[in-house]
This record gives sequence, structure tokens and C-alpha cells, in this order.
Amino acid sequence: MTQKMTTKNMIMAAFFLAAGIVLPFFTGQIPAVGSMLLPMHIPVLICGYVCGWPWGLLVGFVLPLLRSAMFGMPPMMPTAAAMAFELAAYGAVTGILYERLEKNMASLYISLIGAMIAGRIVWGLVSMVLYGVMGNAFSFQIFLSGALLKAVPGIVVQLVLIPSVIAALQKAKVVSK
Repeated sequence: MTQKMTTKNMIMAAFFLAAGIVLPFFTGQIPAVGSMLLPMHIPVLICGYVCGWPWGLLVGFVLPLLRSAMFGMPPMMPTAAAMAFELAAYGAVTGILYERLEKNMASLYISLIGAMIAGRIVWGLVSMVLYGVMGNAFSFQIFLSGALLKAVPGIVVQLVLIPSVIAALQKAKVVSK
């Protein structure tokens, strides 16, 4: 049974990785829209719920780096590098919180919002280090702009879409209730 679950999770994680590579093509034609809708975040957050925290962490870390290496977007430094840690935090935190909390709608929102906050804090800390290494300043204003202000449309999409998707997957018994 464990091997079956591991194989299933590996296949599902590969699906979420592929979705994260493809989704930005739908919004990437207009870079300002793509950066506001955060299309790579959605499959990583869902992966944490469906596959568990280790797979969510792995998919989250690999996705922006792989996409940057394949397509040059997002730019590797500092964007994709910082996003790798941010998305790894998203996938890990959704998986950890979902595993530990009751399986109800309130817990879905708690785990999602907790992951979104943790990921943005991680992004800010890593960005501060990377910008510093590159000889650039990373201010609190840049953090607020990148982590919150420019991301509001994507945050709204995540708060509406992800709980609906997870609830449907629970109903279909793809994700435990």
C-alpha cells in the first residue's frame, strides 16, 4: 500500500509540476497580468494538499528553477531563486497544516492562508539575501509591493479557486477528508 501511495504521489506531483510549467503561458503574454495572477503558485499549493508536504516542497522548489532554465522566465536571479524557496514553503506548509488539522472548510482556509503568509515571509528573507549578494537594496517597501500589493489579484484567485478544487477532490476521494 505504501508503494502504491508513493507511486501515486509521484505521478500526481509530476502532473502539478507540468501544470506549473504550462499555466504561466496563459497569463504570460501580458507580464503584468502574469505576475499579478501568480499562476505557478496554484499547482504547488494544491500539490501540498494532494501529495503531502514532501512532494509539495519538492515541486515548489523545482518549478521556478526548471521554468527559468527552460524558458528564461522567471529570470533566474533573483526572481526564480527566491521563488524556489517561496513555493517550497507553500507546498510544505499546506501539506503539513492540512495533515494536522481537521478536514473541513475552515481548516482548508487556515492551511492556505498560513502557507501564503509563510511563503511570502520566506520570499522576503531570501530576496533580501539575494538582492544583498547582488549589491542591490531590498527594502520593506519592495517586500510589501511584491508580496502583497501587486499580488492581490492572485491572492484572491487562490482563496476562491484552491478551496473549491480541494473540496471537489475530497468529494471525488482523491484527497482525504
